Amino acid sequence: MTNTARTAVIFGVGPGLGMSMARRFGREGYRIALISRSDTRHGDYLAELSALDIEATAHTADVTDLDQLTAVLAEIAASGDIEFVYYGPTTGRPVPITEVDVRTAQAGFELLWPVIQVVDTVLPGMLERGAGGFIISGGLSSVRPMPMLGQLALVVAALRNYALTLHPALAEQGVYAGTLTIGGLIERGDIHAAMTADPATSVAVQEHTLDPDEVADTAWEMYQKRDRAETIFDALGS
Repeated sequence: MTNTARTAVIFGVGPGLGMSMARRFGREGYRIALISRSDTRHGDYLAELSALDIEATAHTADVTDLDQLTAVLAEIAASGDIEFVYYGPTTGRPVPITEVDVRTAQAGFELLWPVIQVVDTVLPGMLERGAGGFIISGGLSSVRPMPMLGQLALVVAALRNYALTLHPALAEQGVYAGTLTIGGLIERGDIHAAMTADPATSVAVQEHTLDPDEVADTAWEMYQKRDRAETIFDALGS
């Protein structure tokens, strides 16, 4: 059975990378707390984890509602220390970069504030215990120009920089921060499922996919070794 004193929180859980992260950290003895905007699939996720003898709970929250987000984290922490957080941010609809105005850019950055709120809420306990960590995932547009992603490229660049800056700030205090920079479609994820179901896009995406279990294995290795702040996965090519 798992150790309920250690909790790994998985934000933005879905059938792809979110559940791969849940299984990977669950195998290492973590109690898993799943958070997503809708509870539609929570029952299936919890049943899958239970079958693997992984203790887990599921919680519903709109991460852009910062009060709700803080309340959910407090609820999770009441059952065991939050030792690890994986944050897979939600995205919006891109506006071409040449058409981005100040209001559009400001709206895009609403996706950044929840990550900062999570760290601000959970980090004090980690520092007090001298243990724990965060991994934030983002897209390849944070390191490679992708004009089609418009204002979203600005946000993922900020997310990446936030994680990379936290890394040295926390390294000597027993807390890890890192980022997964992901370029490619995550297999078994919702977007991958939609694109492979469409004959018009199915063939085109076959060579540009990533195995979420391999990404989750890398995340665990990064958290354990703490020898680097970032891994870039690029299935898109130059």
